[in-house]
Amino acid sequence: MADEAKAKGNAAFSAGRFEEAARHFTDAIALAPGNHVLYSNRSAALASLHRYSDALADAQRTVELKPDWAKGYSRLGAAHLGLGDAASAVAAYEKGLALDPSNEGLKAGLEDAKKAAAAPPRRGPSGPDAIGQMFQGPELWSKIASDPATRPFLEQPDFMQMLREVQRNPSRLNMYLSDPRMMQVLSLMLNIKIQRPETSGSSQSTPPPQPQQQTPPPETKAREVEPEPEPEPEQVPMDLAGEEKERKERKGAAQKEKEAGNAAYKKKDFETAIQHYTKALELDDEDISYLTNRAAVYIEMGKYDECIEDCDKAVERGRELRADFKMVSRALTRKGTALVKLAKSSKDYDIAIETFQKALTEHRNPDTLKRLNEAERGKKELEQQEYYDPKLADEEREKGNEFFKEQKYPEAIKHYTEALRRNPKDPRVYSNRAACYTKLGAMPEGLKDAEKCLELDPTFTKGYTRKGAIQFFMKDIDKAMETYQAGLKLDPNNPELLDGVRRCIEQINKANRGEISQDELQERQNKAMQDPEIQNILTDPIMRQVLTDFQENPRAAQEHLKSPEVMQKIQKLVSAGIVQMR
Repeated sequence: MADEAKAKGNAAFSAGRFEEAARHFTDAIALAPGNHVLYSNRSAALASLHRYSDALADAQRTVELKPDWAKGYSRLGAAHLGLGDAASAVAAYEKGLALDPSNEGLKAGLEDAKKAAAAPPRRGPSGPDAIGQMFQGPELWSKIASDPATRPFLEQPDFMQMLREVQRNPSRLNMYLSDPRMMQVLSLMLNIKIQRPETSGSSQSTPPPQPQQQTPPPETKAREVEPEPEPEPEQVPMDLAGEEKERKERKGAAQKEKEAGNAAYKKKDFETAIQHYTKALELDDEDISYLTNRAAVYIEMGKYDECIEDCDKAVERGRELRADFKMVSRALTRKGTALVKLAKSSKDYDIAIETFQKALTEHRNPDTLKRLNEAERGKKELEQQEYYDPKLADEEREKGNEFFKEQKYPEAIKHYTEALRRNPKDPRVYSNRAACYTKLGAMPEGLKDAEKCLELDPTFTKGYTRKGAIQFFMKDIDKAMETYQAGLKLDPNNPELLDGVRRCIEQINKANRGEISQDELQERQNKAMQDPEIQNILTDPIMRQVLTDFQENPRAAQEHLKSPEVMQKIQKLVSAGIVQMR
C-alpha cells in the first residue's frame, strides 16, 4: 500500500503536479512512518511549491531516520537555501559530500549555497509584499507557538489555512488583514502593537503602519512604528510582556521541581519524586519530560498502569508540541517496559513488542532495541511454557516408538519432535530421535541429538551408545572410542558399549596392519587433522621430537614411551590413523 502511494507521488512529481505529489507521499508516510525515502520525496515536492518551512521539517526527519544517506542532506540544503539560510545550507551540503564525495547534485547545491552566502544582502520588496515575506521565515511557527496570545490559533483549521495561503503567495496577505487573528500575528512578527481603529462614516480605514525593514535603525525606529492618531480603542491591549515574564518564571520553577524529583529518584524516595514531577507538570505542561520521568518512577514502584497512562499522555502531548523524536521514543520505550511487566501470557507480549517497534521508528536507540529483543525472547519462552505438557509428550513418544518399530523413520521423527515441543527436557526422546536420524543417514543431526541427550542426563548410558555409533559411522574412530569408554565408566558391563570398543579396536588394528584402503586411511587422517587436540599434539615440539625418534632412534623412542602423558598422546595419534604401529 505504501509503495503504491509512493509510486503515485513519483508520477505526479514527474508531471509537475507538486500538490498532488505531496498528498500521495503523505498517504504513504501514514502507512510506513519509518521510511526515510518518503519524507525525502515529500520534502522535494514541498520545496517545489516554495513551502520551505515544511520542506525543512521533512528533510530533518529524513536525516534523523537515515543519517548516513547523502541525499537527505541534499534535501536539507535545498530547504535551508529556500528559506534564505545560506550558512545552514552550506553545512548541510558539506555533510552530504562527506558521505558521497562524488555526488554531482550535492556539489552543485554547495556551489549555489556558497554564492548565496557570499552575495551582499539585497533590499527586499517594499509594501505589503515585504511584510508578507516575513511569513516565509522558519521562525514563524516558533513565534506563534511561544506567544500565549497566538498559540491557540494553531489549533484553528481556518486560520492555519490562511497562514499556508500567505506562505505560498505573500501578496495575498492583504486579503486576510480584516481578520483580527492575522493582525495579531502580524504585530507579533513586526514586534509592535497594532490597534485597529473604530470604523467611521468614511469607507476607508486607517492602514496599519508598514515599516521598511523588520529591525529599523535606532534613528528611524520611533517614526516608523508610530501609529496614526486613533480614537479610543475598543479594548485595552493585553500586557504581553508581563504575561511572558510570568510564563518564564513558571518554567523556571517547573525545572527546579524536576531537579528535586531527580534527586529524590536517585535516593529511591519515589513518593517524593512523584510529588515533584506532578508539581512541575502543574507549572508547565509544555515539557513532556516531566511525564516520562514520572512514568519511570511508576515502573520502579510497580504501578505499571499509571506508567502507561503517563506515557500515552506524553506521546499525545509530544505530537501536539512537535517535541523531539527522542522524547517521544523514550515515552514509548517506557510504556513497552511496563507492558512487559504486566504480561501474563505470550499474547500479552504482542502489544509490548509493537510499542518497542514504534519507539524505534521515532529514534533508533540501543536500549530500546535491547528491550525489544528481550521481549521477543520472553514471548518465545512463555509460548514454550504454555505448550509444556509431559503427559502429551509421553503419548507422542510412544507413537514415535511404534513408527520406529515399523521402520517408518520420518513419521517417527515427526512424533518425537512434537514430544520435545511438549517436554524439551526428556533425554529419552533425543536418544530415540538420534536413532531415527542414524537409520536415515542424517549423521550430523543424529550426533547433535545424542549430545543433547547426554547434556540433559550425563548418566544415560544409551546416549553414549547412540553417540559412539554415529561417530563410528562417520569414521571418527578415535572419538567413538572415547565415547564408548566414557559410557563404560558408568556401566562397565554394558554389552553395547563393550561391542563398540571392540569394533573400534578392530578398525585401529586394520589400519595399523595396512588392511584398509589408502582412500579410507586418507579419509580418517583428514578428519583427524581437523581435530584441535590432534593439531596441538602435532605442533608440540616435544611430541615432534618423539615422532622423529620413532623413525630415527628407536632406543630413544622406547624411553619416551615410559611417560604416561606421551604414551596417551601416541595412542591418540594411533587411533586417529596418523601414526601406524608395525
